[in-house]
Amino acid sequence: MKKLFNSRKVNLATLFTSLVAASVVLTLLILTISSYQSDKESLTDTYLSLNYSKAEKMSQSVESLFGSMRTNLETTVRFLEANENLSDEEIHESLELLRVSSGYFNSLSWIDETGVIRAISPVSIGIKGETIAPGLSKDALDAREPSLTSPYTGLSNRLIMLMSQPIYSKDGTYRGMIGGSIFLQEENVLNQLLGNDAVEQNGSYYFVVGPKGTLLFHPERNLIGESVYENPVVRKLTQGKSGMEHVTNTKGVPMLAAYSHVSEPGWGIVQQTPYSFLQASLIEQLLQMLKNMLLPSLFLLLLSVFIARKLAAPFTHLGNLVDQLAEGKTVSQPLKETLIKPHWNREADLLTKSVAVAFETLERNNQRLTESALTDTLTGLPNRRKLDEVLTEWSSEDRIFSLLVLDIDHFKSINDSYGHQKGDETLKELAAVVQKIIRPDDYCFRYGGEEFVLLLPETNRLAAYQTAEQIRRKIEKTSLIPDKTVTVSIGISEFPTQSRSMAELFQMADQALYNSKSKGRNRITISDVPG
Repeated sequence: MKKLFNSRKVNLATLFTSLVAASVVLTLLILTISSYQSDKESLTDTYLSLNYSKAEKMSQSVESLFGSMRTNLETTVRFLEANENLSDEEIHESLELLRVSSGYFNSLSWIDETGVIRAISPVSIGIKGETIAPGLSKDALDAREPSLTSPYTGLSNRLIMLMSQPIYSKDGTYRGMIGGSIFLQEENVLNQLLGNDAVEQNGSYYFVVGPKGTLLFHPERNLIGESVYENPVVRKLTQGKSGMEHVTNTKGVPMLAAYSHVSEPGWGIVQQTPYSFLQASLIEQLLQMLKNMLLPSLFLLLLSVFIARKLAAPFTHLGNLVDQLAEGKTVSQPLKETLIKPHWNREADLLTKSVAVAFETLERNNQRLTESALTDTLTGLPNRRKLDEVLTEWSSEDRIFSLLVLDIDHFKSINDSYGHQKGDETLKELAAVVQKIIRPDDYCFRYGGEEFVLLLPETNRLAAYQTAEQIRRKIEKTSLIPDKTVTVSIGISEFPTQSRSMAELFQMADQALYNSKSKGRNRITISDVPG
């Protein structure tokens, strides 16, 4: 009977040892899976938001570009209508001047009402005097109203897109149209506008489609002119929709895609990141987390096995804790305090304290992962996700602050001339310069690419201008790149004086930045919206 009793005691200790080991391993497994799922959702939302922001920005740029192109054509037509006695040669000179000065079109032509090409710039295209064949260009001529065609192959055997503007004589007689052509598969205004960093190091890229799903711009120029209507995102763009979602492209590659519709020409811009890049980032973070947890977990496991053989009573309490963790419930503060509360039994006291140490380690790891999701890995600055949190908090408090949008001038030339590694070093050094100038309570965020956002609390836009000027001058005088002066352009808006809408406030600062760029760069512009 005594042997049987002893045998049962050994079996019971073995059972408790197995239960403790299984509980620790299961807890770590569940926490690892939970962290992975949480990080995956966080990174997915972050990349979708960043892609949507870039697609919207590109959409606004394209819409602004086409507005300027249309204005140029209208101005030329008004000049020709006011001087209708100009010869064909004089009209050609006007078209040549417009093409060279604006840089918007690869070619400009005057097609009379019969379809004959009376003047064309440049003349090297060699189709002056020819008659346009039935098709999109003939449809545009017959429509007698402003139009923008879909891509088609023109008389010069190029894939082109034609923007046209009708021209009339003073007595109202139709004289034909002035047409501006963009050679889609050659260097053109779209390449100049959209070609900067079209493909990022993480595999992200963007492309532009026409109203029928035809590629108008793509990093791979040989694809321009092809139809990608089968892409579900492209189909939504052709319906005038904008948004962001997981999608599989026409090559079968899963992507995190954001898309924005450009209303004026009816185009769509798609910015997308390969899902494989996000998975690689998640795996890297997961391996690092497991590496950090390995020794504490191993120590905890060995200590738990030893203590389980000495004492069985505390397992009831620890089982409740593991059950809560396994069910994904938040551990209450009283239960946390129980873990560190001294126990009358020395063995039980050691066991509970060991579990508390492991729990704190896991919480710290989760906290570090959360902080990393809010930090830009290159510059160490808070990222756009953190920016959204701060803006939400400050706006709810009705706090006065100024918002500054800062962009490095000609950053593409730095990458092209010195390489992306030097470009990254420039971004880090610039971030360090800004951090030294701003106050401890001010924020500087890496918004994306070469763009930064600053939030200056309790600061109106005039005072913010002074800080911006310090930053501008300091960067201009700092040798970020040997033998090259790096400059920045800045736009400023103020909350709540100018707007209580965060989107509108950011748009004001962004427009002010655009004005700084358009006026020559290396300058600061305060939003002129009344407030």
